[in-house]
Amino acid sequence: MRLAHAAEGGAVIALGIDVGGTGVKGAPVDTETGLILAARHRIATPQPASPEAIAEVAAEIARHFSWSGPIGYGFPAIVKDGVTYSAANIDPSWVNTDAAALFTDATGCPTTIINDADAAGMAEMRFGAGCNRQGVVFVITLGTGIGTALFTDGHLVPNVELGHLKLRGKKDAESWGSDAARQKQKLSWKKWAKRLTDYFEELERLFSPALFIIGGGVSKKANEFLPLVKIETEMVPAQLRNNAGIVGAALAAARNAVAVHAEFIDL
Repeated sequence: MRLAHAAEGGAVIALGIDVGGTGVKGAPVDTETGLILAARHRIATPQPASPEAIAEVAAEIARHFSWSGPIGYGFPAIVKDGVTYSAANIDPSWVNTDAAALFTDATGCPTTIINDADAAGMAEMRFGAGCNRQGVVFVITLGTGIGTALFTDGHLVPNVELGHLKLRGKKDAESWGSDAARQKQKLSWKKWAKRLTDYFEELERLFSPALFIIGGGVSKKANEFLPLVKIETEMVPAQLRNNAGIVGAALAAARNAVAVHAEFIDL
């Protein structure tokens, strides 16, 4: 199957790829509607998850869709100008890697790369629970770790890594309050919610947000724990769930493609 990267009416279709610690998944997305246009293709994350190995997986996903347009990547790292400056739940050799150049070489396609939590957040703010919400909004993904995306009046503040806040003076929020910690320590929903309350109270103290949007796989069971988190700020489950990273990555690629096109026209 070959999909053009421009739909009728000028809407941009981009391939979104979500790079995770256990799987790399991708799909083409209509970035005007947020709809995924074909079944997601998922490949287990290679071990070790080196730059070369992940680049080959990205190329395989692009080949699966016979892709020739813009590709966006949500990646578990601090990302600046296409370079990864950290490596969360992925091989440490990614630190200081020009990931955008690597993926462009591997796929032959224009590449945009952003932090994975930022990608999920962009999707939720554009098409999900954060649509048309103003003020300070957090999109928090609870999974292997704690991913945080911060928005003010709908605008992303990139690379806000707040999963490692120190709680009670010493506890690392991610290792103490992630969904992985809940499962590993066999915490009840009530006990986990108490830990989450400590975490979200700290975010309230620092940022006075208007809304928390809770994503990650555990958001499917939001009714089990969200009512038990006792904070002042409104909390709602994410709507795009496991598709958020793919949709947000595609959205970032589409916006970059439009910006490049506009710059070319201005010349």
